[in-house]
Amino acid sequence: MISKKSLAKIVRRAAKIELARRSLWYFCKAISPDFYLENRTHLKKICTVLQALYEGRICKDKPEDEWAIRDIPSGIICKKVMLNIPPQHGKTRTLVNFSGWAFGKNIKEKIITGSYNDWTASDFSRYTRDLIQKERLDEDDFDTVIYSDIFPKTQIKRGNSGFEKWALEGAHFSYMGVGVGGSVTSKGGSLLIVDDPVKNAEEALNENNLERIWLWYTSTFLSRVSADKGEPLEIICMTRWSHQDVCGRLLNDPATYPDWYVLKMSAYEQSTDSMLCESLFGKKRLEDIKRVMYPAIFNANYLQETIEEAGTLFFRKQLKRFSLKDYKKDGKQSTLGYADIADEGDDYFCMPMADVFKGKVFITDVIYTQENLDVTLPLSSAMIIKHNADRVWIEANNQGSPFVKMLRSHPAYKVPIHKVVAITNTVNKHTRIVMQSAFVMEYCYFLEESEIVPGSDYDKFVTNVCGYMKDGSSKKDDGPDALSGLAGYIQSFVPHLFR
Repeated sequence: MISKKSLAKIVRRAAKIELARRSLWYFCKAISPDFYLENRTHLKKICTVLQALYEGRICKDKPEDEWAIRDIPSGIICKKVMLNIPPQHGKTRTLVNFSGWAFGKNIKEKIITGSYNDWTASDFSRYTRDLIQKERLDEDDFDTVIYSDIFPKTQIKRGNSGFEKWALEGAHFSYMGVGVGGSVTSKGGSLLIVDDPVKNAEEALNENNLERIWLWYTSTFLSRVSADKGEPLEIICMTRWSHQDVCGRLLNDPATYPDWYVLKMSAYEQSTDSMLCESLFGKKRLEDIKRVMYPAIFNANYLQETIEEAGTLFFRKQLKRFSLKDYKKDGKQSTLGYADIADEGDDYFCMPMADVFKGKVFITDVIYTQENLDVTLPLSSAMIIKHNADRVWIEANNQGSPFVKMLRSHPAYKVPIHKVVAITNTVNKHTRIVMQSAFVMEYCYFLEESEIVPGSDYDKFVTNVCGYMKDGSSKKDDGPDALSGLAGYIQSFVPHLFR
């Protein structure tokens, strides 16, 4: 006869197993109770997001607590997730558990993972396989819950359990791990996971390497699809190294930006003076690393701020902001603009427009494009007329002089002659940008991030400005060049407003 104590123990164990089948968080707690502790709330958050992704419940338009369990809410439902989380916080371990949990939910899942080399890809594959294959060391130990207790029907196929590629019983192919640049020929996935495609800061600083990763991701990895309507679930887990890394390119493209839900965590939150998880990565450890690590690399690893941000002249988070929703023109003194004409094939035409008040410059509109004169001329004319600009200065370089003449004389553009002034800059470009940087940071206001349309001219302009390096090494400087030109001529045109 079973005692009440034993019966209660059996019931508790059965409940734990049932919860693990239903919930990724409880699955992680069941198989690794010493790691997935209730006070490690960031792990619970990761599990919540991954399970919601799997169940089709991530809605970008609503907060997490409003994601319905069964009734999918109205709004943008994401089938793709980015995890930008500092090292040593259990993100890869949780992704391995998620892969095992997904196989338990559906034995027909096909998972393909990509990491920066074959060795790390094999590790991810082996950890997932070993999770499923784990056996109980003590047959009498029923306090310990292993994978087969939760999903007894999910088993590795005999003779098909290599490190890089294996299958489950009842499936031809289930899992494959591959390094960046590696081939995934003849295999398709319903769940695609990219885990740390950039090895280190050295690779992150190499534009050719970032381009190589991007080409592999877009041409090889994404081509291997085996899912309903060709829409696999996608997860990218990586440090935010650069604007040119995979995450940066996807988020800066208006065609791909809406598809992604981003879970971004910093190891330390300055506003609350708190660590993301003190028990896994304490403040003393963070400070010790900060003392010896190059600031840009530290910020990327532990604060998820790109390398460009740490070494840039204009720090994005320090830009002053304004909202068009609350914007009023009461007290405006002038509307002024500046145009930097594209000289070479890969240059950008850049024309910021600003409303100038006493002590404030609001950048209200921008043209930032690589289109030819037949496009930029009517765009410029329309902007000048739209904002009723008092003055627009245009650099009279190779293309500048004919541009000014056409803007003034062509009957289609209807721009009054006195509104457009051709100017010649003799000061070194980098010197001019540095000289005007203090004025820009002190007096210029930019649109709130939430009001900037991803991929728009304004978005590309701000990204280019905030990517300009202090040492002048940036290859693209059209945005900061035009902005510094505008700043300089504003001070000469209405100097009394900034005394």
